[in-house]
Amino acid sequence: MIRSYEELDERQLDMLREIGNIGAGNAATSLSVLLDEGVHISIPRVRIEDYGGVVGAIGDPESLSVGILIHFEGEVKGMVLFLIAFEDAKEIAHILVGRREDDEPVGLSEMKLSMIKEIGNILTSAYLGSIGMLTDLRFEISVPYAAIDMTGALLAAPMVEFSVDDAHILFIEESFRTETRSLRSHVILFSDIASINVMMERLGF
Repeated sequence: MIRSYEELDERQLDMLREIGNIGAGNAATSLSVLLDEGVHISIPRVRIEDYGGVVGAIGDPESLSVGILIHFEGEVKGMVLFLIAFEDAKEIAHILVGRREDDEPVGLSEMKLSMIKEIGNILTSAYLGSIGMLTDLRFEISVPYAAIDMTGALLAAPMVEFSVDDAHILFIEESFRTETRSLRSHVILFSDIASINVMMERLGF
C-alpha cells in the first residue's frame, strides 16, 4: 500500500500511462467525430507535481483558459480538470458553429461555451471511462462545471475544494493535433491516496 504519490514505482506509473493512452485515444476519436476531421494525439506524459510544478508545466499562470471540471465518486473519488487555452477554445467553437462571432475579449458566447463544455465533458468522461474499463471500478460522474479564468486560478480552485494528500497531484498531459491545426489541452486528475491504492489493487499491484 502506498502512502504518497512518490511511492508509485515505474510499473505503476506505466499502468497510469496506459490508462492515459486509452483515455486519450477515446477522446481523440470523439473529437474527430465532432470536428469532422482527423485528430492525432501525442503520447501522454504522466507527472507527479505539487501546485507550483503543475502551473509551471502548463505555462503562464496568468494566461486565459477555459476549464471544465468533473467530480467522480463511488469506489474511488476525485476530480478531473480539462484545460484548454482560450484562443484554442474559440477556434474549436468556430469550427463547430461554422462562422465567427465577435466574442467579448474575456468571454465566449453562451452557445459557444456550452459547446466547449460538452467537448470537455466528452474528453474527461473518456479518461474516467478508461479507468473504469481497466479496473472494473464503479463510480458516478457529476454534471460538468465550466469556467473562464486565468490558468493559475482554475488550478487553485479544485485544489482548495479537494485537498490532496501531501499536496501532490497526478498530472496527465497530452496534445491534440488535427489535419489543419494544433490544439494544446491538459487533463489533470485529482484523487486521494486511498483511491489510488484501490486502483492499483484492481490492476494487480
